[in-house]
Amino acid sequence: MELRLTRRFTATADRLWRAWTDLQALMKWFGPAGTQRVLQADTDVRVGGAYQVGFVTEDGQAHYASGEYQEVEPQRRLVFTWAWRDTPDDTSLITLEFTPVQGGTELTFLQTPFVDQATRDGHETGWAGAMDRLADHLASPV
Repeated sequence: MELRLTRRFTATADRLWRAWTDLQALMKWFGPAGTQRVLQADTDVRVGGAYQVGFVTEDGQAHYASGEYQEVEPQRRLVFTWAWRDTPDDTSLITLEFTPVQGGTELTFLQTPFVDQATRDGHETGWAGAMDRLADHLASPV
């Protein structure tokens, strides 16, 4: 079971890459729709490097996820594991592909596997909201 999202952004591949890999940028946009604030964004963007992100949602709950970078091809491809702090055994793999297109960059997002359909659907809602937040971040001045 997989989740695939494709989204075009009016930003260069470099700016989109930095939004995913630079902790200052992640602090500005990461999290699903309704995120109140990003609590943490630590990155060590290299193969074998770790990351951790945390955010607070509208209901006041803090959510933390972490993983390890598996592939790092700047401005082209980023692959990393993903696990929530409260379900560390449910690890999935996220692949981001950055493709320059006229007027910006197309991002292809793939996450797999999921333990069940409900978990996959919840992630789809969360990541769709996160992509909207990312688009708003990229629309703001550098």
